[in-house]
Amino acid sequence: MTNFDYKQMDDVIHSRIRLAIMAMLAGVERAEFRFLRDQVKATDGNLGTHLKKLEDAGYVTAHKHFVDKKPVTHYALTRKGRQAFAVYLQRLEDLLPKRS
Repeated sequence: MTNFDYKQMDDVIHSRIRLAIMAMLAGVERAEFRFLRDQVKATDGNLGTHLKKLEDAGYVTAHKHFVDKKPVTHYALTRKGRQAFAVYLQRLEDLLPKRS
């Protein structure tokens, strides 16, 4: 048995879509909005809402620019976001039974 306290889980990350976004961004330097949308399998609006929540928490940063007069947005984890994700994963791992 563990001393797990569910209140220690980061509510910002602890959402299926936000968790998927964090996991995707943890493996890359940055990712374009459409790539994230396709990988996470979310609608544009739903993904945008979750990315905004992660931005507001300081976990991701957005870089917007234009390519051939079309807006393109890349997202990346911030240092704070990488740290929060590492803590989140450690807390999940702490739930697992210890191997002897």
